[in-house]
Amino acid sequence: MTRTACLLALCAIAPAWGQDLDTLLRDADRYRMSADNLQVETLVQTYHASGELDKERRYTVFAQAGRQSLVLMQSPAEQGQKVLMLGDDFWLLMPNSQRPLRITPMQKLLGDASTGDIATLSWSGDYRAELVGEEPCQPNEAARQCLHLSLHATRKGVTYSRIELWLGKTRHEPVRADLYVQSDKLAKQARFTLDKARSTVTDMILTDQLNKQKETRVSYQSRKPRSIPDTWLNPMFLVRNPSLD
Repeated sequence: MTRTACLLALCAIAPAWGQDLDTLLRDADRYRMSADNLQVETLVQTYHASGELDKERRYTVFAQAGRQSLVLMQSPAEQGQKVLMLGDDFWLLMPNSQRPLRITPMQKLLGDASTGDIATLSWSGDYRAELVGEEPCQPNEAARQCLHLSLHATRKGVTYSRIELWLGKTRHEPVRADLYVQSDKLAKQARFTLDKARSTVTDMILTDQLNKQKETRVSYQSRKPRSIPDTWLNPMFLVRNPSLD
């Protein structure tokens, strides 16, 4: 297809969904972030290629407006540990430690799930979207068509510098994503599973492009609106109050 023909094809797509790509991203975000301030009980499991369960960890995530999140680690192996995200800054708080430790959003938690994967539930505001075109939602499956967006980071503290994202044409639900790190290397691929009503993402399945022998499933087991105290978003308060009394 010539460049002119490609441009004409993109122009033909635009009226079907509107030209506001930011609105598209906000529509997609609502499938994971259903309120500005949210408590999400999250289960992360890793599986062998055979489908056998390897490991699992549980987290309580308080995702708050303004790109702020507090992650409480609930499994015995990590009991008492916390991750705090404030904009572009991430801290790990260990039990009995007198100071928070600076980390990156790529810090691994379990399997292919990083701190950024767990603490961040939205794309709008962090990425600038470009429409690539209308493509099959899954490779080699032409029956269902998706909108393919290319997302480019607009801030330094995001987990991935570029995301290739496929959304449903009608309701703009996230279907799958290719996740690239700063070197523009494909780090992971993600698939999204929705509930029966197709209104909420229940699972994000991550596959590492280097080690395809394992699969990581991030399950959002429950969500409820909840605003936490501002003090909980202060790393020094968390050091002094490890039990959040």
